Amino acid sequence: MDRRQSRREAIVGCILGTAVGDALGLPYEGLSPKRSARLLGPPDRYRFFFRRGMVSDDTEHTCMVAQSLIDAGGDVPKFTRAFARRLRWWILALPAGVGKATARSGIKLWFGASPEKAGVFSAGNGPAMRAAIFGASLDDVPSILNFVRASSRLTHSDPKADYGAFAVALAAKHSRDHAAVDANLWLDEVVDAVGEGGAELIDLLRQAIRSVDAGETTRTFANSLGLERGVTGYTYHTVPVAIHTWLSSPNDFRKAVTSIIESGGDADTTAAIVGGIVGAGVGTEGIPHEWLDGIWEWPRSVPWMQRLGEALADSLEGDRSMKSPTVNPIAVLLRNLLFLFIVLFHGFRRLAPPYV
Repeated sequence: MDRRQSRREAIVGCILGTAVGDALGLPYEGLSPKRSARLLGPPDRYRFFFRRGMVSDDTEHTCMVAQSLIDAGGDVPKFTRAFARRLRWWILALPAGVGKATARSGIKLWFGASPEKAGVFSAGNGPAMRAAIFGASLDDVPSILNFVRASSRLTHSDPKADYGAFAVALAAKHSRDHAAVDANLWLDEVVDAVGEGGAELIDLLRQAIRSVDAGETTRTFANSLGLERGVTGYTYHTVPVAIHTWLSSPNDFRKAVTSIIESGGDADTTAAIVGGIVGAGVGTEGIPHEWLDGIWEWPRSVPWMQRLGEALADSLEGDRSMKSPTVNPIAVLLRNLLFLFIVLFHGFRRLAPPYV
């Protein structure tokens, strides 16, 4: 496979891998490992809506990033403006389950804040959830870091959010470029990217690597971080556990996504991150076809996301005439209302036993 085709496969695999992980993990979001197993069963199929899956903000942000990369043509300020514009309209379409920092940033943008000042001081995992696509798409590490930083600062101003997103983006790039993962080679790149300010994250990532080398499961590693009741949305919890999962199963999409969901907590985001990283390495063919076929989405359908990935790949190969696929805003609003209804159903279901 030539370089151009390899990148195309990585981009499409990353987007679709993010979507599958997101959709599989969504019904388990916020549940402890024990309760999720008793309430829903194993994450081996979609359990959101009649054996079908739908995506949440994790996939939607990844798609908006991909669209904005096409618009930007390699220009970071242009990317920032394009992503900020999409984020404004995304907030207006009433997305369910949006994070506090992202919601506040979107509101600030509507009230006239510049993209550079819209972010709030938060180390949530929002920037990390949309970071894998940068590593799957771009070749130059400094360029990756510049785009990731612009994406992160639009919603989160805490440098920790940058560092977590850097680690995810570089993992996706490593997954794309290496058939056999070299954890230490990847970690060296992360060390250079985060500098002294990211020392705490580097320590956590080293713990993850040692845990993988010792043959520990991802859930055991999460427990060692005090996350027995599930992985939180704090980026220094989310990212090390996601990286542990990737290093444990770098070429096994099914096992990777399943094991991170079984760790509980913010399961849609953690599975979306892992799905994006592993998807960048295995491509579309490495993602179980029944999981791709089971996604029930509109207007951001699986074929639409595939077209988006292909358009991004073509634009990065120099086709400046390439336009990003668009979505009908009325269709998005109608879809979000249905999505909210299903989410509320799941919320009411959780009021009933089993409670442990």
